[in-house]
Amino acid sequence: MLRKLILAAAIALLVRIPCEAQYSPRPVMGVVTDKRGNTLPGVVVQLENTRSLVVRSYITQKDGRFRFNGLNDDVDYTLRARYRKWWSEPKRLSRLNSSGHPEVDLVIPID
Repeated sequence: MLRKLILAAAIALLVRIPCEAQYSPRPVMGVVTDKRGNTLPGVVVQLENTRSLVVRSYITQKDGRFRFNGLNDDVDYTLRARYRKWWSEPKRLSRLNSSGHPEVDLVIPID
């Protein structure tokens, strides 16, 4: 009886493993600048998961850089930045981008 119970548990584990989502977490990083290429601190960068529509945000540091960790490599994301009343053009991070550490730079249209 114990042997059958152990065998049933082992089979249940083996059947369940391939059914779980298989993805590799990855980061995305970049820098926010103005039209002249000057970095902008204190910019709100938004990252939107295009599947679930969940939005995460990050405020750039003194060097204008941002970083989001733990992104699902099987999902597309849209990034955009807001500085005071100005917005950058949205940029797409595609699931087809095979880079392990993709960089997406954003430009705020101010001088």
